[in-house]
Amino acid sequence: MAASERSVVNGVDISALEGAVEGITDDPDVGSFTFRAETEWKDALKSVTTIDEFDQAGETIHSREFALEGDEPEQILGERTGPNAVELVLGALGSCLSVGYAANAAHMGIELDNLRFEMEGDVDLRGFLGISEDVRPGYESVTCTVYVDADAPEDELAELHERVESTSPLVDIIANEVPLQTRLVVE
Repeated sequence: MAASERSVVNGVDISALEGAVEGITDDPDVGSFTFRAETEWKDALKSVTTIDEFDQAGETIHSREFALEGDEPEQILGERTGPNAVELVLGALGSCLSVGYAANAAHMGIELDNLRFEMEGDVDLRGFLGISEDVRPGYESVTCTVYVDADAPEDELAELHERVESTSPLVDIIANEVPLQTRLVVE
């Protein structure tokens, strides 16, 4: 049975997915989002990031509020009350890939039995601490291993992998330079 003939695959409503694609194809503004996060330093190396509203097609959408606590491991002078920022990037990558695999697999009619991602990144603190200008302050490299168990032949899973890798927002953000503007406001 083709994916479009099924109502839900991998927990994804196929009709809703196809409707969203059609809606964005007909009106590209519907696919235009602005996401926001606000981070506040708490104490020592701790912070809390709040995520709430976002804009879609120029309209502000008030949604559920999320709070993400950040800290550093004890070995980097923190108390490990939460993940550090570079770990959150790995988590964001895994979350994005999970969405991409589930939706694309559903669209392709592939039922997933199990899906998980192992991400790993190498950071050398000499860059962050300004000890060496020859060392990046961020990840030197990131690796991601995808483990998938599905009802599809290997060539279809390879196609799924390529599709997700080429359309994942987080893969794009990590693999390509994104313009970043920072401003200082003294209060």
